[in-house]
Amino acid sequence: MQNDFTMVIEDSLQPYKVENSSPKNNEIKFYNLPFPLEELKKLGETVVEMRVTLSYFIEPNPSSRGRSRHSYQSHGLRFDVKNPSEAEGIFKGRLTKAMQEEGTDYMNDTQDKWWKVGTKNRTKGSIHSDIWQGTAVDLAGCNVLAVYPVSGWWKRNQKYKETINNIANYSLLISIRTSVDIDLITSVKFKIASVIKAEIEV
Repeated sequence: MQNDFTMVIEDSLQPYKVENSSPKNNEIKFYNLPFPLEELKKLGETVVEMRVTLSYFIEPNPSSRGRSRHSYQSHGLRFDVKNPSEAEGIFKGRLTKAMQEEGTDYMNDTQDKWWKVGTKNRTKGSIHSDIWQGTAVDLAGCNVLAVYPVSGWWKRNQKYKETINNIANYSLLISIRTSVDIDLITSVKFKIASVIKAEIEV
């Protein structure tokens, strides 16, 4: 079938750093997803689904059994996707601010309109998965995704200098599905091939 596909991204980031003698959240990754924009726009108001799954391994802290999850998990990661009408610059600024000032809610009030699980409920454990459902033309505007860190004991450990520079590996799976008979794959393959070619040219 050509009317659905899955993209897999394997990547890593350094969640934390030391700044002014204090541990801080460090790195955020943004991905411009190679969506088949023209094909999605042709579908217009047709309902489509996008499933996003973020998976990573944590290092448990045995000395913090029964305490808060920030003490138990070595690090936490979150994903977010640009809203359909949100400018890319606004999205990047919102997520960067949310990462830097953890605990303050900078999420768009209408964000969970499209998500089945929701931004607050999909954050348990170290596998976070949710399904976006809306029109194809709206999905065409959701082509930027971010992965960013939240607190864990790598950051909060009193001896954080031993763990503050650790690297976190993760996997991202992004699937798009529609019931309409349309070729979504060919455009995605072409975009990916163009990016690879550009990266290897000398």
